[in-house]
This record gives sequence, C-alpha cells and structure tokens, in this order.
Amino acid sequence: MKWSVPLVVATMFAVVGGKAVYAAESEARAYFPPPESQGGWRKLERPDDIRRLAGMDPEKLAGFRQWLLASDRRDFAAVVIRNGYIALEVERGNSAKTDARRVASVSKAVCATVLAIASEQSQEGRTPKKMKFDDPAFDFIPWAQPLSDPRKAKITVKQLFNHTSGLCPEATGAPNDGTWEYVLGRSGDPRTAKLAFDPGTACGYSTHAFHHASLVCETVTGKPYDRFAIEALFEPLGIEHWWFQYFDGGAGIGRHPTHGLGMPARDLARIAYCMLREGRWKEKQVVPRWFVAQTAAPTHEVRTPEMRFKLDAQTFSHGWQLPARLTGEAGRACKGIPADARYKPGSGGQLVAFVPSLDLVVTRQTGSSGPWEYEECLRRACEAVLAQAP
Repeated sequence: MKWSVPLVVATMFAVVGGKAVYAAESEARAYFPPPESQGGWRKLERPDDIRRLAGMDPEKLAGFRQWLLASDRRDFAAVVIRNGYIALEVERGNSAKTDARRVASVSKAVCATVLAIASEQSQEGRTPKKMKFDDPAFDFIPWAQPLSDPRKAKITVKQLFNHTSGLCPEATGAPNDGTWEYVLGRSGDPRTAKLAFDPGTACGYSTHAFHHASLVCETVTGKPYDRFAIEALFEPLGIEHWWFQYFDGGAGIGRHPTHGLGMPARDLARIAYCMLREGRWKEKQVVPRWFVAQTAAPTHEVRTPEMRFKLDAQTFSHGWQLPARLTGEAGRACKGIPADARYKPGSGGQLVAFVPSLDLVVTRQTGSSGPWEYEECLRRACEAVLAQAP
C-alpha cells in the first residue's frame, strides 16, 4: 500500500462486527509527536477511540497486556503505536518516558541507522571524509593499524552491519566488552586478532563489528559517534533521554564511545516511527530513504546458518532484522508476522519493531539480559490490528 498526504483527508476502513471503522489516513501520516517534555506521543485510553483512531482491537490489546506482564518477571516498559497513537502502554518498574536503561542489541539498529545518515551527509560533502556502505571499513579505523589479520582490509562497512564481516569473536566465547586494544585485535588475544572467516563468506552475529562501526562514524564525520548520533538523529526526532557506552584505550587510541546505548521505550519508538515514515520527520528527510528501503531485504548473499544462533542468515539486513524470514530454528517462528516487518531484538527482552503495511510500531525496554519471546510479542501486536476492508 502506497501512502500519500493529499489535501483532502482520505479515509481508511476497517470492518469490525459488520460496522465500518474510520481512520484519517492522511492525518496519521502527517503526525509527528513533539518531545515528551512538550506533551509527547498522543495516547488513547478509551476502547472506542482505540478502535476508531488506532484501528486496533481493544480486547486483543488487553490480552496482549496480560501476556506482556506474564512473559517474564523483569521490570519493563512497552509501547504499541498505530496511526501515530499509543494504543497500548505497559510499565512495570520502568518508565516508558524517562527510563534510559541499556537496550542491548537494539543499539545495533540505531548504529546502522546513524551510519546511513553519516554516509548520506558524506556524499553531500558535509563531512571530512566520504563513505559508502561498500567501502572498506578499516580505511576509516586508523587505530587498528597495523591490522592484526590482513583479511580485515577486505571488510566493507555494510558487512559490519549484516554480520558477514568475520569479526565475531563472541562465537568463540569472547566477551563483548573490553578495551579498544582488545576489540581491535591489538591486545594479544587471538580471538579478536583473527577473523572467524573470510569477509562475506559466512554469517556470525557480532557486537564487536558494531563497536568498529562507531569508530568508522567518528572518522567520517569528524565527531565522536555519540555526538553525531545526538545531532543527526536524536535531536531531530525529539529524543530527550539516552546514554552511551565508552571504552578506554592505550596510547594512540584513547577513550571513544561504542555503539552501545540506553534509551526509554517511547524514544526508541521515535526511531522506528521515523523508519515507518520512510526516514522522514515532519518536513525533513532525517534517515536516507534508500537505507529504509534496503532494510526490507537481506543485504548479503550468505545462505549458510549464522554461526552462533543458527538462524537463517537471510534474516539479517543493515543492523535491522527480518522476522518474517525466520524458519523455525531455535523456536524462532515467523507465523503471523507480515513480510515487510523489520525489528531488532536485544538480550533481556528489548525490542524495536516497525511494520509499514500495518502502520505499526512496537518497542520494549528492560535494561536486563536473557532470552524472551520476541516474535510472539510482535505477532500479538500485529494480530490486534483490525482487518482493513479491501
């Protein structure tokens, strides 16, 4: 379904019990929430409003609420947004507005999105160096010279995002965090010094690769990763609460931010909502449209299962993932999830997701670690959307 913003308000229909439910399609497309300090997301409470304006089933959302509360015992905050309205918000211990706890691997999707903005700005001549996703990544990581493995020179920027770089020491039990010497393979630890495979030939889920990406961003933009992310993405979207992880390094490396961050559920939803709107926020193209389009499909040709979790490698795109491509490995099923859905799960039950065909955003933030039923969460949110008349 293609969206437009006509001068005359278009009408979208959904049928519930034989009655037509109307939603202002163009109004929903034109809506962007002010920062939380200025009122924030508009929120629906009454069942009739949820049905009429958000086009969601209040009874199914009530069941979804109970499922969220029963799905684990962690403190969390979760939001479901449709047509620009919060149709469901559930909090237990965490504030959806202000609690900026760690979001684990959700930060990978944020990082890739930030790097897409950096690439676009670089092609416009607005940064010290130019960078495209097909460029060699280590051309922008001078701190890694001399390379601990000559194969690193062949890693492209996008391979850092789609887990095909060979930088995946986690598959051997190596910690995600450490000093920059450790991450860059200069500490003497063979797990980070050597690649697990030749770049582009396999798939290995990697936090280390995204740490490298934050350094790429710094070289391209001439700004620390956190500062550029704040200026280029967070502030334009009205995000007000965040923190970044830092690693220290020795002589010649120093202290730099990694891609790791914390952010409240409502602010995470702004990033997904921007992606849902093809990268636009109000009248500004914040995230490049080409990036949003490319996240809808795999960005590599690897067909063998991912090394660590054994997932279908084709579920991985630019930092985001494609849940509808899951084929049942490790109980991760795609049933009930639309083909155009993008999400990024993070350890501990963190989640950011958007579904263009449903005009739907789902986020959850816990600050914890451990497994969770990510696909079931997204499936239940999608199931609560009222069926649209043809």
